[in-house]
Amino acid sequence: MSPYSPEDLRRLAAEDAGRPFDLAERLGVPEAALVAAETGRGTTRIDATPGRLIPMVQALGEVMALTRNRSCVIEKLGTYNDFHDGEHAAMTVDHEIDLRMFPRHWLHGFAVEKAGDAGIRRSIQVFDAAGDAIHKIHLREGSDLGAWAALKRALALPEQSDSIELAARAPVEPAKAAPERVEALRREWSEMTDTHQFNILIRRLKMNRLGAYRSIGAPFVRPLSVEAVPALIERVQAEGCGVMMFVGNQGCIEIHSGRFETLRPMGPWLNVMDPRFNLHLRGDHVAEVWAVEKPTKRGPALSVEAFDAEGALIFQCFGLRPEKGGDAAQWAALVGGLPALAEAAA
Repeated sequence: MSPYSPEDLRRLAAEDAGRPFDLAERLGVPEAALVAAETGRGTTRIDATPGRLIPMVQALGEVMALTRNRSCVIEKLGTYNDFHDGEHAAMTVDHEIDLRMFPRHWLHGFAVEKAGDAGIRRSIQVFDAAGDAIHKIHLREGSDLGAWAALKRALALPEQSDSIELAARAPVEPAKAAPERVEALRREWSEMTDTHQFNILIRRLKMNRLGAYRSIGAPFVRPLSVEAVPALIERVQAEGCGVMMFVGNQGCIEIHSGRFETLRPMGPWLNVMDPRFNLHLRGDHVAEVWAVEKPTKRGPALSVEAFDAEGALIFQCFGLRPEKGGDAAQWAALVGGLPALAEAAA
């Protein structure tokens, strides 16, 4: 039970000029509670089901798509094109707005209008059962306001309360390994033909991603220093290397396919600030980094993957596929040159 009433939350938000995510962290409340408190005051509770929401978002035209976890934020400008719905997974497949959505986590939706110095700021914000942000969509100057009004009318829920019932946040699952199944893991890993087979494999062997990486060893994985993360970002930018950067949470994964052009580190934040793509990464949250190679029909899929101290995945970075303009040899050389864990300890 929150110690704050909706009235308390509105007052505290009015007194704070920072981001709602940061205020929620300081108050120890879910971010969704802050957003819900404004219901009826520029905020409308809406149906967050992707199958209903995303087709109406497409009609908005160009917007900014934002997905985050506790350590990383990705922002992309574009239009929500080529939507594919599904009961367990949905997606948009576009060069700019490229998403993988898991509808069971899209539980609380809001259409938000908030006055700012530059006028009314409009956004769609979706949260999971615990009130953590799954995905946000921010309208731009050229977005279609007629489509925005239609979206609010069509998706508004009958219940428009300014309080919200939320579940406790599930703890991060720590690394889970099964030593007696490592040989099976190595054998079946080497037989993979598609990266999507990996999750099925580790579930069947009663492991999770981090537990499998810690167990399997060379030549499949290589532990890297935490310094490999800033080195990765700097080298991708310096070498003009095309990558696929995956950032997400349990309900949504957002993907950037392309290059990093402008780096602007600030304190603990590692920032990419490109015209249509921003990345904000807390470098001090990175506790464990792995270079991972999985076999596929099209050749090895090589990734760099970072985890926080609790074992939560922060990001995955792959080389851009050759048919999309990537250079597999360049990417392999870049990853091969990242500092290994043993090198950092020496």
